[in-house]
Amino acid sequence: MAKILYLKDTIIFVLALAFVIKIVSAGGERSLRPNECGHACDHRCSKTSHKKPCLFFCKKCCAKCLCVPSGTYGNKQECPCYNNWKTKEGKPKCP
Repeated sequence: MAKILYLKDTIIFVLALAFVIKIVSAGGERSLRPNECGHACDHRCSKTSHKKPCLFFCKKCCAKCLCVPSGTYGNKQECPCYNNWKTKEGKPKCP
């Protein structure tokens, strides 16, 4: 009986640990697969009035970095590659 309780507690602990690891690593560099960029960029650009250029550059950045920051604005520190990619003029390339 004690072995069953120990096994049950161990399984719950492992599942909880896996959940925490997934939450902590979410949104990080290289966290997306190329086929997930479209959906992530749709969300990222959902509130802008310049959807077409936002989607174009977001998808370009995601293809290179495999990361899109969470939310519709800001949070670029989550994806250093996405954040640090600049235009020739030194402005941010990624929305």
